[in-house]
Amino acid sequence: MDLIPALEEARAAEKEQALFYRALAAEAEDRGDAAMSERFNDLHADEQHHVSRLSARLLELGSGLADIANLTSRPVGMAAWAAAAKAREEAEVQRYERLLQNELDAETRALLHEILDTERHHAAELGGKWTRA
Repeated sequence: MDLIPALEEARAAEKEQALFYRALAAEAEDRGDAAMSERFNDLHADEQHHVSRLSARLLELGSGLADIANLTSRPVGMAAWAAAAKAREEAEVQRYERLLQNELDAETRALLHEILDTERHHAAELGGKWTRA
């Protein structure tokens, strides 16, 4: 496994996931559903934190950062959000489990374990705020 491209792929996926939850939060806000808006914003915050942590790790490894500013996430809407989110979160769990099967330096391994733990919580509960600051 080539570590830098693998981390960049994970970073881009996390950005797409953050956008997914941000769009849902905006829809919930528009509907006046404060509880769902908060739930989606919590998930968004965790995913955005993962983007930041992966970005920092890439820079620590001496890599530049791929441009992810124009990434998008296909909207699903509030009616179909749970099934879509569950599938997306399970895919993230699988991604980090695969990455952790490789030879990694201690810092990268610790980071990926932390992210995996959060993604497992997301997949199980479809709720956020599992990331430690």
